[in-house]
Amino acid sequence: MKINTNFKDSVFTKLFSEPDLLRELYCALEGTTLPPDLPVSINTLENVVFMDLYNDISFEIGGKLVVLLEHQSTINPNMGLRLLLYISRVLEKIVTGQNLYSGNSLSIPWPEFFVLYNGKEPYPDNDTLRLSDLFEKPHDLGLPKKALPLLDLEVKVININEGKNEAIVSRCKKLAEYSAFIAKVRTFEEDLKDIEKAVKAAIKYCSRYDILKEFLEIHASEVLNMLLTEWNTEDALAVRFEEGMERGIEKGVEKTLDLIAQGYSIDEIRERLTYKTTGREDRKPL
Repeated sequence: MKINTNFKDSVFTKLFSEPDLLRELYCALEGTTLPPDLPVSINTLENVVFMDLYNDISFEIGGKLVVLLEHQSTINPNMGLRLLLYISRVLEKIVTGQNLYSGNSLSIPWPEFFVLYNGKEPYPDNDTLRLSDLFEKPHDLGLPKKALPLLDLEVKVININEGKNEAIVSRCKKLAEYSAFIAKVRTFEEDLKDIEKAVKAAIKYCSRYDILKEFLEIHASEVLNMLLTEWNTEDALAVRFEEGMERGIEKGVEKTLDLIAQGYSIDEIRERLTYKTTGREDRKPL
């Protein structure tokens, strides 16, 4: 089957494209209750895959700007930086037409970030990633060890795999059904050894047992296309990462052997390779 790589939606973003469902999902994630008539304004960046965030949803609710991202591969430690760049684009969209240089303060929504993890690898029920984890350490910069960065961003990572965070998924029926559908796809994939056949089998099974039944019956072909695109994309990214690691290791081994041949000691080699890797100015090249 030919994959349509122009899809912007994922199964997740397609499913949660309605304001009422987003309100229910947000309440489940936060463990709160909001009025059913509280407006939800969706402002997801459209027609662009920004920083590989092709399965994101951005919306405003109750004065908050919420960015949701469903993630099926290994959690990326750079997610805080990726979402900082993403939220900058979203805020730019929100304040378009307003005068940033006026004497009056602008009012912008309170930001919140969620990554809903649905990958194969084991992961805690809950985790937190911070932009500040990527910063140089204060003592390396001559700052007090307890110095706090003036810029930070916190990402709540929630494991939504079937059997995880049951208190959350029990408060959002569609989230529970979505997790069950993805789990069934993976089960069929193990049995059939073919992802396309697995998705088709899972759609048939879940439609029969009233799991996302109406959604799957209406969007069956789109779901197949989108899920194949998502998983093939993530496989390609994983292969690219592994190939990059292999090339890096090969180059590192070659460089180490070359330095040994030149008569450098192990400590001198470590110092030189650390400088080459980090570019730190306090480590001088030999």
